[in-house]
Amino acid sequence: MMQNGSALAGVKVLDLTQFEAGPACTEVLAWLGAEVVKVENPNGGDQLRRLGSIDGERDSYFFVLFNANKKSITCNLKTDEGLALVKDLIKEVDVVVENFGPGVIERLGLGYDDVKSINPQIIYSQLKGFAEGSPYEDLLAFDMIGQATGGIMSVTGEADRMPVKPGPNFADTGTGMLMAISILGALYQKQATGQGQRLTVAMQDAMMQYARFPLSDFMATGEAPSRSAEGIITGGNAPMGLFPCKPGGSNDYVYIYVNRANNRQWHRLLELIGRADLVGDARFETSADRYRNKIEIDDLIMPWTRQRTKDEAMELIGRAGVPAGAVFDFKELSENPDFERREIFQWIDHPTLGRVKMLAWPVKMSGNNVSLEAAPLLGQHTETVLSEWLGLSPEKIQELSRDGVI
Repeated sequence: MMQNGSALAGVKVLDLTQFEAGPACTEVLAWLGAEVVKVENPNGGDQLRRLGSIDGERDSYFFVLFNANKKSITCNLKTDEGLALVKDLIKEVDVVVENFGPGVIERLGLGYDDVKSINPQIIYSQLKGFAEGSPYEDLLAFDMIGQATGGIMSVTGEADRMPVKPGPNFADTGTGMLMAISILGALYQKQATGQGQRLTVAMQDAMMQYARFPLSDFMATGEAPSRSAEGIITGGNAPMGLFPCKPGGSNDYVYIYVNRANNRQWHRLLELIGRADLVGDARFETSADRYRNKIEIDDLIMPWTRQRTKDEAMELIGRAGVPAGAVFDFKELSENPDFERREIFQWIDHPTLGRVKMLAWPVKMSGNNVSLEAAPLLGQHTETVLSEWLGLSPEKIQELSRDGVI
């Protein structure tokens, strides 16, 4: 998977992760050109392979989206031979990433001290639900638990209704992104010092990094911020929010946000909707005035947006110099040719799923030339990795396979 011209050419990563948070992290490293080898149980592999599978046999699209550009080997870590094999692989790598449940990696004999004794320069990365030393460190967690305990749900939803889980998996993928950034920092530091280090991140802790607006509101008021539906937590504004568009489908809305700092965008919007006569009207001349008259402002704008599609409304409002965005669903995004043209979505050939449109890394880098490759089948690269990394003979690899180690 290492490619010339890639940012992380020559970096080897042993991926002991499953589900989403860990694989999201290691996939970034693979997209940047690191050689990422995913170690999976011979009996089924990563549990995501079959979770949501369209037929129970082929890999799920969920798995495919989180494991592009990686290699897969199988290894039974519950056997002495399998554990010894992984320890040999650890000698060859720069980075180990794991996100097993609390205490599992230590019980396997692959905790930080164990791995550091094998490879003193290792960058050892752990993603957990709750931090070591936290009163909850022994508790299991998935994305929704991280979002609940990290404050995200408390500020999501309608003010007078129960908290809501945001649709995206911020705790899983968001935590993975923070760890990937930290691994890059550790690799850079290692170039100067020659030393590795242990990196740990908890989903609960990571979520607060994505919640600085609500935290700033708490800092200003001393009170926990309330939910604000489609608005923002740090203060009222108008117009701000979702406005209905034709033909009135479930996502036929445009979001309009007028800057509170001055009146320029408000005046532009009035001119666009044919109400230039209200420029200078005392009821709307400050952001505080507009917020007090929010209902009246919404009633001015809604008839205009209802006569246009969300695409038309976004284009017209945006071109007028006012921030606006249509609510696009994932079907609309996937079928928008612009994202293919810019290679945000790319087509790959998957061995069992056929042609698949995949998300690629969205950051454009002039010095990183890594093509998008399909997620590996279970154990697809076992023989290659054991041969190239450890120099094992075909006969030895066959023996390990007969013994159920790989």
